[in-house]
Amino acid sequence: MSTRDRMLDAAAHVMRTQGLANATTKQIAKQAGYSEAALYKHFRDKTDLFLAVLRERTPNTLATLLAQLGQRVGQATVRATLEDIAQAAITFYRHNFPMAASLFAEPRLLAAHRQALRERGAGPAHVGDAVAGYLSAERDLGRVQPDADPQAAAALLLGACLQHAFLGHFTDRHDDEDSDRRFAASLVDTLATGLHPRQATDHAPAE
Repeated sequence: MSTRDRMLDAAAHVMRTQGLANATTKQIAKQAGYSEAALYKHFRDKTDLFLAVLRERTPNTLATLLAQLGQRVGQATVRATLEDIAQAAITFYRHNFPMAASLFAEPRLLAAHRQALRERGAGPAHVGDAVAGYLSAERDLGRVQPDADPQAAAALLLGACLQHAFLGHFTDRHDDEDSDRRFAASLVDTLATGLHPRQATDHAPAE
């Protein structure tokens, strides 16, 4: 295993057990068996480590899926794509919410982390923007209702996924892949069809 891989393993362990706010590069370096100076040869700072953990030490089908959304426009049904997004988002949030939650107890650290993500063109808002962009493209093709709000739909979908992951931790509920898939399907079905009864002349829901 390479030095960088050992450092990433150590970072994932420390951040998930201590919380991102409480994890320090000194702790991470010690856990990996290296000096803090050696750590900085591979990573700019703790935010770099955090982003690398998200990319490389997390079941991160969400990032891959978001990167491929442009290729899905006009292809698989909108409903199927949204179900894939929902299931991937639940998994992503379940693994990473506890790690990042501690930041909200430290306003100074949260502000610094927010700024570091902004400088790197990263952050949670990009997920919603990607989903909204996909829905906007599908709306242009007529596969989503013309009066639909892509940003609102993305927020509803991802917000529900985040809440589901949070409640799973809070209630100590142990979900598996099948239960995640069922919840994702139910969530997308409700989002796609809406809550109000539709008249026969109304636009059909997303495919």
